[in-house]
Amino acid sequence: MNGDPHIGHAVDYCLADVCARYYRLLGDEVKFQAGTDEHGSKIAQKAEESGVEVKAFVDGKVDLFKDFIAKLNVSYTDFVRTTDEWHERRVQEIWKKLEPHIYKDNYKGWYCTGCERFVTDKEFDENHGICPDHQKSYEKLEEENYYLRISDFKEQIRNAIESEKMLILPDFRKKEVLKLLDESPDVSISRPKSQLKWGVKVPGDDSQVMYVWVDALSNYITVLGYPDNDILEWWPALVQFVGKDILRFHAIIWPVMLIGLGLSLPQTIVSHGMILADGQKMSKSVGNVVDPMSVIEKHGLDAFRYYFLRHIDTFNDSDFTWAKFEDAYNNELANDLGNLVQRLATLASKNDIRSIGEIKPSLSKEYCELMNKFEFAKAFDCVWEKVQALNKSIDEEKPWAMAKNGENEKLEECLNRLITELLNVNLELTPFIPDTCSKINDVFSDVIMPPKTPLFPKQ
Repeated sequence: MNGDPHIGHAVDYCLADVCARYYRLLGDEVKFQAGTDEHGSKIAQKAEESGVEVKAFVDGKVDLFKDFIAKLNVSYTDFVRTTDEWHERRVQEIWKKLEPHIYKDNYKGWYCTGCERFVTDKEFDENHGICPDHQKSYEKLEEENYYLRISDFKEQIRNAIESEKMLILPDFRKKEVLKLLDESPDVSISRPKSQLKWGVKVPGDDSQVMYVWVDALSNYITVLGYPDNDILEWWPALVQFVGKDILRFHAIIWPVMLIGLGLSLPQTIVSHGMILADGQKMSKSVGNVVDPMSVIEKHGLDAFRYYFLRHIDTFNDSDFTWAKFEDAYNNELANDLGNLVQRLATLASKNDIRSIGEIKPSLSKEYCELMNKFEFAKAFDCVWEKVQALNKSIDEEKPWAMAKNGENEKLEECLNRLITELLNVNLELTPFIPDTCSKINDVFSDVIMPPKTPLFPKQ
């Protein structure tokens, strides 16, 4: 959180929100955690560059992130700051529990402050000494640090991944992780306080602070009360959503910590790709960064959620252009869904069909199968096909002709059926575009009334 919230954060939050809302539709109680990782050298550097005391710097950023999450209508239940006193205390207890697998040694090698990551000689050579994500030279380090024995747990992690006890999605990321696991040395998990003052203190050694990822990853269980409380009601996590750039931390270091603590591994880790702009990686220097708030201000929140949850692949890198977005807005949201709601509500109202009675919408088997596999973009496509099919049914059945010919019973049966199908579709759309779905439910509630303004005015 050294910078402002960006499009990558938005995708993370929206994917997790879709998952949480889906499981609530199934009747499950959901604990959905969001938060801010506030320690580390890059945050300390940014605070210094800004001329602000580091705690004041992160306090300001937290307000930005909370506001950002609220504007995305993300239904989280818990928010964790890694500078919270209770979190820091629990992290220190976690360190103590891991001490049988920790040792002290000299580190001599490379580090990327932007990634907050130690870099192997092989990676240094492959990238010609420059971080591909930050386009900055790696920093040469020589310091005495604490290490976590990855070697103690490699076989257990490999077995968990291969058996899919800890499922990594998509499958090609699973293969990448297994390769990284084979090559992974024991990892440095501290920095000298002389090099980094902004971090959680290592218990029993005032000269060292914890490596930021040890601190950050622990928040998944400290929020549940670990190690003060039994967390089995909520752990292991059903799913964790992460960008591909931080998958290695979640799929290697985090499992090592959990096994060392005697805890179960998360059931699923979903790794999503990057959003490109006109085929290029977004970069401030290039000037092609897409601000999610500008999209929301121009087209509305659900238009943003629609595009980035349906047209951005759940697992792969995907491209954004304003032309693609506006085409999807006008030809899909406005034409397909907005027009469908307007047509059905107007036909019902004009023909004195004020209510269709009580119905209980249900989720289709195909939809649930895709959602259960976290194939959210495909599930969204599946629902949208039903939206388009309903529009086609109206064109083919011509209820306005039934009204003109006085076929009142046939007309009522036709509209009741179409509206019932729409409300089934609306239920499946709810995790994706919840505000719009609430409006659609209101349109077809006790008294059917067409929307006074289009759900998605054409732009």
